[in-house]
Amino acid sequence: MRLGSLLLIAWLVIGGFAAGQRGDFKHLGNCTGAATTAVTVAAGLLNYVHVDPHISCNTPQPSN
Repeated sequence: MRLGSLLLIAWLVIGGFAAGQRGDFKHLGNCTGAATTAVTVAAGLLNYVHVDPHISCNTPQPSN
């Protein structure tokens, strides 16, 4: 159990580092930027084998 937790934390830290290198944390203000950052962090070590996740999402706009 401890080894699995340690591996998960290391995986997410590596993903956070990759997101920081790509500048993903600068675009957290919109849905697309936040989703792309979350997926990049979750991808972890895969970011360094040319996995470049991008998510696009459209939030509904309020009606007039």
